[in-house]
Amino acid sequence: MSFLIFVSMTPLGKGESVSEYVSRVVDVIDRSGLSYVLTPMGTIVEGESWSEVMGVLERGFEELKKDCPRISITMKIDYREGKSGRIRSKVESVQEKIGREIKTLKG
Repeated sequence: MSFLIFVSMTPLGKGESVSEYVSRVVDVIDRSGLSYVLTPMGTIVEGESWSEVMGVLERGFEELKKDCPRISITMKIDYREGKSGRIRSKVESVQEKIGREIKTLKG
């Protein structure tokens, strides 16, 4: 089984540029060992269990909560039984159907 989760955690009231804060969440995700792709608008994380992925995201939230009294979180979750490696395979499937490589973030 596989969970793909798009997440965006944004502190509110911290000015226009929040990359200083977002980078702390991405660091937690990176250190987790889970597969992920950072995009300009959020991060896609892949894991084998709900508790595995949500545990990492909770640690990221706790990191932000240390000095961010208000945080906006957007999530989109895709669960699929019997599949893994979908961060890459979903993109490859679309490229195959188009018949060529298309612009993607390199992950």
